[in-house]
Amino acid sequence: MTTVKLDILSDPICPWCYIGKTHLDKALADVPDHPFVIEWHPFQLNPDMPREGMDRREYLERKFGGKEGAVKAYAPVVEHAEKAGLSINFEGMTRTPNTLDAHRLIHWAGIEGKQSLIVDALFEAYFIKARDIGDHDVLTELAEEAGLDAAAIRRLLEGDSDVETIQSRDAHSRKMGVTSVPTFIVANQHAVPGAQQPELWKQVIADIQQQLANAESD
Repeated sequence: MTTVKLDILSDPICPWCYIGKTHLDKALADVPDHPFVIEWHPFQLNPDMPREGMDRREYLERKFGGKEGAVKAYAPVVEHAEKAGLSINFEGMTRTPNTLDAHRLIHWAGIEGKQSLIVDALFEAYFIKARDIGDHDVLTELAEEAGLDAAAIRRLLEGDSDVETIQSRDAHSRKMGVTSVPTFIVANQHAVPGAQQPELWKQVIADIQQQLANAESD
């Protein structure tokens, strides 16, 4: 079967990315013969975040001017998450992490063919269990649960392996004009921004399958 690349630019602390992946997963489950081969790419919402992260209340104060501003900004997130069947644990979150190390883990998981497993695990750890996904112990545990070599991952996290790679890939996306995530790039040609509904993805898949069928019959 002919495959089509679906590149996804995302950050594991981006709620719209979590919602967008949930919608995409529903569409893919409904159309199991879809042609997509998925690869995840780094895009940090807060590239200037201290490496150790920061207290979430302080983060919200800085970004939204306080709790009231944050509640207003997150209201549509909560609404769309609930419609997608997700219950995000904003109350439980105490820290906002720097996601550089989480992106390194996603990169290493990709080498082992376990990228989507790790992306799922990071979203669940952060949004459902309110864990600090900037913490090396948390990342190592998630890696082990996904079937990666925990000792090797811990050694990599403690060094600076692939830090420049992640930062340069992030910078490249910004130079290409990406300003927000999630951004989905279909067949290296068509950008689909935002957390699109499953119905849109099913239409995209149907269009691609028709194009592939036409190409084969020519």
